[in-house]
Amino acid sequence: MTTEYDQRDKRREYIASSLRRADLATKPTEQFAHWLEDAEKSGAIDATAMVLATTGLDGVPAARTVLLKHFDEQGFCWYTDYGSDKGQELANTPQACLLFYWRDLSRQIIIKGTVAKLDSESSDRYFLSRPEASRLSAASSCQSSIVADREELQNAVEQLKQKYPSGDIPRPENWGGYCLTPTSFEFWQGREDRLHDRFKYSPKKSSKWDVDRLSP
Repeated sequence: MTTEYDQRDKRREYIASSLRRADLATKPTEQFAHWLEDAEKSGAIDATAMVLATTGLDGVPAARTVLLKHFDEQGFCWYTDYGSDKGQELANTPQACLLFYWRDLSRQIIIKGTVAKLDSESSDRYFLSRPEASRLSAASSCQSSIVADREELQNAVEQLKQKYPSGDIPRPENWGGYCLTPTSFEFWQGREDRLHDRFKYSPKKSSKWDVDRLSP
């Protein structure tokens, strides 16, 4: 049986406020913070969810959704298993792209940059702040590796519980944080008739940014 799915005749209109150059913050991180706050206030589920795109070891693009945990002017940070597919890909090509999309606000942000591991102190601090069940899952799993069945995963968790009955699970050496240092930002505001507003921040000297409007 051939499965056919055709969306060419379906449309939805983007009804949203405009985005003008005069509305933008001087610093892209400030503009990001404004939009993230708007997304959280709108009730968006997992407002900090972002698509992390990397370059696969075979040269083919790879993408998955992760959660942004903190950010500042230096970069955008998340945590994961260093041995996972994305960890190996970042070790090989330490550049990535982040994509945030808030459908109900018709907004999208694309952030490109270079990636480096966070220091062990930052990784320890975050790991120890997680619920015990989350720490058990992270410490007992070799992310992206093949397992026979779910029972294998559950057995690994139970073994770790027995090893640390008090719940003081230490951070595994192969687990920690990453930080993407931005080299560009693009803010997209959906508009009616597909005449969207797009602005790109590009770095210039003295920690300042150039801002250009892009054709939709």
